[in-house]
This record gives sequence, structure tokens and C-alpha cells, in this order.
Amino acid sequence: MKKILLLCFAATIAISCKDESELKKNKATEVKYPVTKTVDSSDTYFGTTIKDPYRWLEDDRSEETATWVKSQNTVTGNYLDQIPYRNELKERLKEIWNFERFSAPFNEGDYTYFYKNDGLQNQSVLYRTKKGETQDEVFLDPNTFSNDGTVSLGGLSFSKNGKIAAYAISEGGSDWRKIIVMDAESKAITEDTLVDIKFSGISWKNNDGFYYSSYDKPKGSELSAKTDQHKLYYHKLGTSQKDDALIYGGTSEQKHRYVGGNVTEDGRFLFITPRTSTSGNKLLMMDLSKNDGKIVTILDDTDSDTYVIDNVGSTLYLVTNRNAPNQKIVKVDASNPLPENWEDLIPETDNVLTASTGSGNIFAKYMVDAISKVKQYDYDGNLVREIDLPGVGSVGGFGGKREDITLYYSFTNQITPSTIYAFEPKSGSSSVYKKPGIDFNTEDYETKQVFFTSKDGTKVPMIISHKKGLKLNGKNPTILYGYGGFNISLTPGFSTANAVWMEQGGIYAVPNLRGGGEYGKKWHLAGTQMNKQNVFDDFISAAEYLIENKYTSSEFLAISGGSNGGLLVGATMTQRPDLMKVALPAVGVLDMLRYHTFTAGAGWAYDYGTAEDSKEMFEYLKNYSPVHNVKPGQAYPATLITTGDHDDRVVPAHSFKFAAELQSKQSGTNPTLIRIETDAGHGAGTPVSKTIDLYADVFGFALYNMGFEVLPNKTNEKVKG
Repeated sequence: MKKILLLCFAATIAISCKDESELKKNKATEVKYPVTKTVDSSDTYFGTTIKDPYRWLEDDRSEETATWVKSQNTVTGNYLDQIPYRNELKERLKEIWNFERFSAPFNEGDYTYFYKNDGLQNQSVLYRTKKGETQDEVFLDPNTFSNDGTVSLGGLSFSKNGKIAAYAISEGGSDWRKIIVMDAESKAITEDTLVDIKFSGISWKNNDGFYYSSYDKPKGSELSAKTDQHKLYYHKLGTSQKDDALIYGGTSEQKHRYVGGNVTEDGRFLFITPRTSTSGNKLLMMDLSKNDGKIVTILDDTDSDTYVIDNVGSTLYLVTNRNAPNQKIVKVDASNPLPENWEDLIPETDNVLTASTGSGNIFAKYMVDAISKVKQYDYDGNLVREIDLPGVGSVGGFGGKREDITLYYSFTNQITPSTIYAFEPKSGSSSVYKKPGIDFNTEDYETKQVFFTSKDGTKVPMIISHKKGLKLNGKNPTILYGYGGFNISLTPGFSTANAVWMEQGGIYAVPNLRGGGEYGKKWHLAGTQMNKQNVFDDFISAAEYLIENKYTSSEFLAISGGSNGGLLVGATMTQRPDLMKVALPAVGVLDMLRYHTFTAGAGWAYDYGTAEDSKEMFEYLKNYSPVHNVKPGQAYPATLITTGDHDDRVVPAHSFKFAAELQSKQSGTNPTLIRIETDAGHGAGTPVSKTIDLYADVFGFALYNMGFEVLPNKTNEKVKG
């Protein structure tokens, strides 16, 4: 049973202060936790027996687990109900969230499409405009998929001529998808729904059909049972799914946990990317202009991350970190595409590269200390220009079709709401296309980057954002948010929820921990397997920096993170429970001895290693695994664990077992609660209404346990401190 961890669900959270005697009297002593039974269950690793008394909570289909979930939610709900400003936070979140949001437009066939959310719609709506006309029409409204917004749009792809659309839906936040095919002109569904699809794109072979990926449906629970044999299929329009052709995978010699397939824009080549883990891929190619269906191997190892960004005729353009930890762009002829024939087009630099193409150009996007820089190149590798960006922050976009005259990109940072710009590749000029009308005045806030020193002397960057005029008196409620894994980079970005936090006088700090991708492959590897403790040390050092420099203190500090970041929070709070007042692990990987036995979790072994690898690896994992490091009689910070009952990526059993351990062993008066969202998964597709409720609860919990009687923006007086 395994799971796949990709990015990074970022649950942002908050903090503050209250008289400790008041907390003891009014809060923690009133919490009566449900009784969680223990069972005689254990595993033996290299002669060491590890007890697992809460293993029964791994059975997500049992009535007993459902009863436990209900009782825990009742206790948590009763606790949250007593927070005097919880509804006030919710109303402010609703108010600030209620603004129009747009995506960049994209062209398909005779139409230009774009997503728009009126403000509080649970899911964004897909609109379109016929070229040459001005009237918009609704093309696809995911809010009609279910009454409560828990069925979301999980992917969309058009045939090459734009006349047929295939879209994926997710039910209750699950990673399992269904694909629906419709006539784009009439919007009529044209064939039976494809089912049991997971971790898949939709890539069209001209106008005849498309490629998709999935696993055989697992025996047992589809939300937690092991899935480790991914396959690539081709669906021909007008035929039954049971007749879909297996293109790659499905044999014991070719067992891969993730297999992707992507067709080039001109429809000539299919590229297949088999993976055994979340890092590294093989690369194979099929020339679709030939009828032999022959698959050609370009790379037969998983030692690099390599993918094709475009082709011009038989010339292929690839991004790779093979012998280039910060990535480079190479080109090669498809007639002999092996690595020894690759020719550097845009060489590796000191900064990490990602790339996109559009309008006949290559856009090289670099991270310089996690800040975006973009350069435009032609297909001969000549620099056209460095693009003048709107400010210091993160950009996304610069992708499109070859014939597109205008491209689009977004710009954001921690205090600047994401704005979409139209970019003219010929002239290099940019202009604002859509600017959000959010009720947030950027001029009242500031954001800056600092560097702190971690335990082993490594310099680590961190971005700190807050209201202007902040007093460095050690009493500011502060959220320290981190991730630190899977080569994922935390670049500056605006969060509507964080805006409410900063309105309260809160600080929001994001360090770029090792394990991420901000400084390339070396930075990633420095936070994996036997180096994983570096990530926790970086996070602890970030907290100490904030405290030493009087941004905050331990009484006003909350640590926050989701998914792999939930592991970060769990490990940090069990190693240094004195460091923070509040801990907020969200959808976390918390049982490091068994994570690889659920869904696609074995694919994370590149980052974590597994308890079966070696005695040394087992001991290393055991020594930081949050579930296994809760000590009896230890006072842990006030903790609100959050998860979803349909999370089939990081199964909720991680959170269940961690909550049970904390509740049974916690000393002192700090509450240990778990909030289990129903019909919700790992985060993607969560309805706006549920998202607002979550932030109101988490912010309220943090502020209440940091001691605020009223919201911080209402008074500067604290009961203590």
C-alpha cells in the first residue's frame, strides 16, 4: 500500500498569546478525548520488534474506524465552538475571498477558453469565447457536478482540432478519476465514462483518441490499498474502455509506479516517462507517423529527470539534469536520440532551470535564491532577451502553441496577489491582462529575504512577510511554514488566507529548506534518506532565527506544513516541543516505518528510504518517525492535526495514529485535536467553502492557544507577555 507525494498542499496557519493559567482553566482541562483502544500488533525489523497499537485505525472501511472519526470530530468541533472569534475569522475570510479570479486564456479550435471564479464559488467555471466574437459562454461548470462542490474538475484536454474535449473529475478529493468525453461544439457527452484512472494526463493522438494512465483497481480499499503497477493505455474514440490498448507497462520486467505519456504538439511523437519513484525517469519514444508501433528507448535508467519540451520536425528539445544538477536544455535528432548524441542548446548555469515553449520561442525560467528570472531564446539557442518582470517574486506561464501571437504569465509574491500579464514575444512588451480586485492593500505590507545558518553551517534563505511598522519585540504571532522535500521549490506566492493572518499583525515566514529544489539536485539530495535530519535542523534553525531576532518568541510561534511538510511539523514538534506554542501538521506522512505500504507510497523511497532497506535505514527512520517518537509524560505544543477522509495519497491513518499517540501520552494542558474533513482528499479540488472553514478553524485554534481573548487587530493588549 503506497502513496505519491507531489507537492505540496500548503495549509497556512496562525498564532498568538494568552495567560497560561487561563488556558489551563478554560481550555485544555475541558478536553475529554475519546478512548482509543490498543491492539497487540507489531512488526519486526532486523531483530527489533516495533509495537503498533493503533494499527486498527488503518482500516478505513471499518465501522469501528468510522465511529472513532466521528467521536474525534465531535470533540474537536466542541473545542473550536468555544473560540469567541472563530465566526469573525470565517466572515473575514469569506469577505476577502469574494473577488473575481481568472486564469490565463488558452486557444482550442475556434474558441478561446478561460477559467473564472466569481468569488465564493466552490469550483472555478470554464468559459469560452468564439474567435471574432465578444460574448462569453459557460463551457463547463464543475459546481453542477455535485450539490456541495466536492466533485471537482481534475484535468481537461482537447483534441488537436479542438472539436472534442476529454475532462477528468475527482469525487470527494480522491486521486482516482473518471474521464468524460464530450463534443466541444454541442457540449453533448459522446460516449461512456472511463473509470478507475489515477495519476494521469490526457494526451490526444490527433483527433482519434487519447493516452491515459492508471493502475489495476486494487483489492481491498481503493483509498489505501497498494498501487504499484502503473500502465499507459490508448483509448480510441467510439470504443469501449475494456478494449483500450495497453501501450506500456503491465509486465513484471517493466514494473513502474508512475508512467506518463505525452504527444508532441505536431502529433508526430509520443514520449513515455516510466518512473519507479518521484525522482528520475526513463524516456521512450514512439513515432506516430509510422504504423509499426515501435517503442524506441532514449534513456533506460532513472538516473535523471529528463523530458521533451518540443520538437521541430525530427529535432527534439529536452530538459535534463543528467550530468547537470541545475538542469540544461539539449537537442538531438529523433533518428539517433541516445544521450551521447545530445547537443547542449542552453547550458547549465549556477541557477536551477525549468523551461516552456510558445510562439516559436523557448523560455528559460531560473530560480535565483528562489526568485524568478526569465530569459527568452530562439530554437537555435540564441538569447533573444531577458524579460523585464514586474518585480521580485515568482512567475508562471510563458507557455502556448507555436502559432500563438500573445503568451501569458502570472506574477506574485507573498504580499502581491497573482496578476496575469499578456506578453508579446516579438517585442518583449508586457501589459496587465487581469488584475484581481481583492480587498488587500499591498502598500501596507512588506516582504524581505534573509539568510540564516543551520546547525551544520549551511546558509538557508527565508522570506518573511508582515505589516509595515512591525515592532521586533518578540510578541508577534508568527506562522513558520515549510516543506523541504521531493525537489519541490517554495517560491514567493500570495495566499488569500495569509492576507487575513497578516491583517491580524501576524508574521508569515517561509524558509527554503534542504530537500527542496531551490538550488538544484544537490540541495534536494542534502535532505533525503540519511540526510533527512538536515531538513528538520533547517526548520528548527529558522525558528531560532525568528526568536533570536525578536520577530517572535516560542509563546507566539506556530509551525505549519502539509503532506511532506506535515512530516516536517511532526518531526520538529517531537524533537523540540519547547520551541513552539502551536503545531499544525496537515495531511502528514507521520508513520515512517509503514508509509510505503499504502497506495503509491513506495514511490517516495527515493526521498525517505524504507525500513526494509537496511538496519541502518530502519534505525534512522525510527529515530525521527513522528508516530514512534511521542514520549509519555512530555508536554507537547497545542496541536491541531488536519486530514481528509478521502486522502488516498497520504492516507489519513498517518494522522489518526499520531493523534492517538499524542492524546494518550501528552502531559500538561495543551490540547491535542484532530480535524477530519469528510469528502475531502489531499487538498486539490477542495471546495472554497470547505477551505474557508478550515482556515477559520486553524487560525482560531492557533490564536486561541497563543492567548488572544479577541482578534489581534482589535487590541494590542494581551493577557500575558
